[in-house]
Amino acid sequence: MILKYPKHPKKHVTVALLTIFLPLTYAFKNLDIQNAKNIAANQISDGTSISGNYLAGRHAQAVSDMSQASLYFSKALELSPDSQSLLQRTFLVMASEGRIDEALPLAHRVLIQNSRAPVANLNVIAGDIQLNHFVKAMKKIKTLPSGGLNDYVAPLLAAWTSIGQGQTVQNAIAHLAPLKQERSKPLYYLHKALLLDFKGDHESAVKAYLQEIKVQGSVVLRVAQLLGNLYERKGDIHEAKALYKQFAQNNPNSFFPRQALRLLDAGVRPKPIIVTAKDGVAESFLGIATSLSQQNAKQMALFFTRMGLYLRPNFPVMKILLSNLLQLDGQLENANATLLSIDSSSVYSWPARLNAAENWNDLERTDEAIRTLSAMAKQEPKLADSLIKLGDILRVRERFLEAQRAYDKAIKRIDALQSHHWVLLYARGIVFERTKQWDRAEADFLKALEFKPDQPSILNYLGYSWVDQGIHLDRAKKMIQKAVNARPNDGYIVDSLGWAYFQLGEFANSVKELERAVELKPEDPILNDHLGDALWRVGRKIEARYQWNRVLVLKPKDSLRAQVGKKLANGLPNAPNKND
Repeated sequence: MILKYPKHPKKHVTVALLTIFLPLTYAFKNLDIQNAKNIAANQISDGTSISGNYLAGRHAQAVSDMSQASLYFSKALELSPDSQSLLQRTFLVMASEGRIDEALPLAHRVLIQNSRAPVANLNVIAGDIQLNHFVKAMKKIKTLPSGGLNDYVAPLLAAWTSIGQGQTVQNAIAHLAPLKQERSKPLYYLHKALLLDFKGDHESAVKAYLQEIKVQGSVVLRVAQLLGNLYERKGDIHEAKALYKQFAQNNPNSFFPRQALRLLDAGVRPKPIIVTAKDGVAESFLGIATSLSQQNAKQMALFFTRMGLYLRPNFPVMKILLSNLLQLDGQLENANATLLSIDSSSVYSWPARLNAAENWNDLERTDEAIRTLSAMAKQEPKLADSLIKLGDILRVRERFLEAQRAYDKAIKRIDALQSHHWVLLYARGIVFERTKQWDRAEADFLKALEFKPDQPSILNYLGYSWVDQGIHLDRAKKMIQKAVNARPNDGYIVDSLGWAYFQLGEFANSVKELERAVELKPEDPILNDHLGDALWRVGRKIEARYQWNRVLVLKPKDSLRAQVGKKLANGLPNAPNKND
């Protein structure tokens, strides 16, 4: 049975964005981390060993302690200032940590050795823009080598740098011309709209935003926020509401339209999102970083988020992206520090705290997560998402009765359940089933199935539960088979089908499916136990005992360990007669 739901972020960006930067990922590969750690421990005590500091830095880098990595590499570089590879590594680690001012002198040294170094070039440009040295920045932008990501970055930087120099909006837009090609048209129209809005041509900006939506094929979150902000500042309240409501309809789980509509109804009029040319450059870095993160180029995305926050420190959407990247890298404490630095007045404060609570739980600080979510539920008595998140955390922690209370309160706050609420019903159904409230569990599963008739997790859990109780057997088997067809490589669902065959007395079919399930999930003790039972029933008793012994190696729960011990001692009792 499946009790968790993995996250699958959407990924869509042209591969050309990655080409020039892919070699950089090799600078962050591990060689022999444990060996490095051991050598470093023996050599670094006096602080004078190049190899000790270097290897300690490699180890710190491998365990995502970038602050310590930066410290050790800097010490090593002091001892070996002419090492090109060490200079490059120290610079990259320092930049990825967001210490741009400290990284800039290193960037200049890197460029002396390699004038095409992409991150060093962009750091130097960002440093000039931060100091309002736009003429100097423009000269550097014009020397950027063509190809790969620079084909996207250079036009954006040139456009906003020209604005920083006081040039006309027409001149700035002209710099965007290389982005008019088909694959980058959305980027072209987005920044054309931003430039026009920045210069006060609001009507033309709206037209450019609408053109972006047309070529994109949908309204993405950032465009909804930017265009909605412009509508509100223009006094076009009806258009703003229509935009937010349409976005909410297309993205029912999004926090943004709900918050935007509340502020709009409260009469709060927003300030412009882009106030300076630096803000425009930071916005450019946001778009590139988002695309890179969606392509799983996490290290390069991290560099762009750091540069964006260097130019615009209070940039909430960039902080959300940075926290996601840090979380993926296992830096949960740093991710939460970033999330909790978002101003409470920002529309991003609410999702930031939701994400922080999830990180607290992953850090085994579950009580802190519960306190955060409970406080949020009291703060916003009409919103359900903090209670849903609370229920999820409690359910995974097997605190089922507490989870039930959280889910019940959440559902009471929802005016009318809609199709996207199937996950909530499914989760509460699991809680009811685990607390032996089957009638309520079945009702939630059936309602969830009404919303999502082909959803494999619901089909699997409900079908398995029916088989386990010996009811609705024909329908149950068909439901599980349908789930397997949808997810043929999901070991847990394949196990459900095998176990259904077992409960129905179809032992040969059971062995076939359970062997496949164990191939897909060889580390799961429950699946191995099921296979052992099925093998026993078809007379393959030596293999059955092998599977049961394997269960004990896989660290099962005490209850399963006790059951397996009895089976190893006595085998299975004779199978009861089953009607097919």
